[in-house]
Amino acid sequence: MVWPAAEFAPVERVGGMSKRRSFEVEGLGHANPIPAASRIGNIVATGGISGTDVKTGKVPEDSATQCANMFANLRAILSAAGAAPEDVIRLTVWIKRPEIRAEVNKEWLVMFPDPHSRPARHTMFYDQFSGAVVVQCEAWAVIGG
Repeated sequence: MVWPAAEFAPVERVGGMSKRRSFEVEGLGHANPIPAASRIGNIVATGGISGTDVKTGKVPEDSATQCANMFANLRAILSAAGAAPEDVIRLTVWIKRPEIRAEVNKEWLVMFPDPHSRPARHTMFYDQFSGAVVVQCEAWAVIGG
């Protein structure tokens, strides 16, 4: 079915441009034309964040290093978009094997040590990662929320 153009709400633009801003982080680019994060106002949404080593561009073989890198990469992407871990409201994590959850939890507690101020999180199993990837996340943040 083809929808008439009038059915869609117009995109609100400021000065002829969309209010949405895209952010990239060196060493964390996608193969496809997808930004590392996107922001409208004080809301930031990331794309998929893996445990890639930003210095080598390679994915480590072990899950512990991938988890540590994933959380470091999350911090870098949030920073590029003007956010911080304290602004994260939701984190979704995909893991390839159940035992990886313990590695995720270890890094989770480092990034979010206060049990009274942690974002919501959902962890799911996914076995279709490419290459050596065994863990990936995406986040939503509200800056100054």
